[in-house]
Amino acid sequence: MLLILVIIFLLIIIFFNLRNFPKLNRKQKVLKAKKLIIFNKKNLNNWMNLTKQERYNLSKQDSFNYKDRRKLLLDEIRKEYKKISRENSEKNIKKK
Repeated sequence: MLLILVIIFLLIIIFFNLRNFPKLNRKQKVLKAKKLIIFNKKNLNNWMNLTKQERYNLSKQDSFNYKDRRKLLLDEIRKEYKKISRENSEKNIKKK
């Protein structure tokens, strides 16, 4: 009886692992696709060896990254401005 339960348990584990295998494979492909490549004057030939679609995708990705960094910087500037304006307004109130 115990042997049958162990066998059933092992079969269930194997079944779930086989069911999740394609999902794991897709995740690995996605991680490989997100490999960041930085091009500069030294590796210009590598840039030129890319296909037109790959260059387009890299440019697009760079533009999204730039946009995100710019948004973060603008948020920091706005917070700093609010902080400074509050301090100035408090000083003006104290002067009166």
